[in-house]
Amino acid sequence: MRRRHLLGLAALLPAPALAQALSPEQRAEVLRLIREALTQDPSILRDALAGLEQAEERDRTEARSRALAANRDALFRDAADPVKGNPQGRVTIVEFFDVRCGFCKQLHPTMDQLLARERDVRVVLKDLPILGPNSLLASRALLAAHRQGQYVPLYDALLRLREEPTEPVLRREAERLRLDWARLRREMDDPAVTRRIEQNLALARALDIQGTPALVIGDTLVPGAIDLPALQRLTAQARS
Repeated sequence: MRRRHLLGLAALLPAPALAQALSPEQRAEVLRLIREALTQDPSILRDALAGLEQAEERDRTEARSRALAANRDALFRDAADPVKGNPQGRVTIVEFFDVRCGFCKQLHPTMDQLLARERDVRVVLKDLPILGPNSLLASRALLAAHRQGQYVPLYDALLRLREEPTEPVLRREAERLRLDWARLRREMDDPAVTRRIEQNLALARALDIQGTPALVIGDTLVPGAIDLPALQRLTAQARS
């Protein structure tokens, strides 16, 4: 038991703190006991590392909760954000996505199923073009289409797309939806569109979002695509 306590102290204290807390003789004794304990029971190190990982995960969860609370207006109440589903919905889901992301494409029909079944859900769409130039081009096209009231139709088309969203492809899809391509192409380069993308990227960094898709449902950040039952469960929790 003494060995486990000493090993726990050595694992949890930073090296400078350990050096200041113990005399040279005590440090030598701690190291001797650590070596002896690890030789006799290597699981001690595994347990210590597991404890550190759990502590780090708690720290990350608490930091993420603070970030969600600090950014609630930017997440849920930005009137400039495009919305899918019920604009007056009781439950809001924020979706960070990249149109070129395979997992976002996988999530897309699941989200549509949720919206078809639960009519009080509002989905705020946040472009997060992190997968290269064509992702950025597509996000610019979407935000320009928003000015023509056609963000969601183009979003749906691009999430179903199975080819690169190059400019010719974007033009084809925009014209199929009867968007004014000349206006859309001009407004894709508007500095306000650039600022909106930069704001989304900054918000994602503040929330420590590492990839797409990422969903914020109530007080929960969900990294990655999830299935319909999980979506319904989280939506019910947010609703209650």
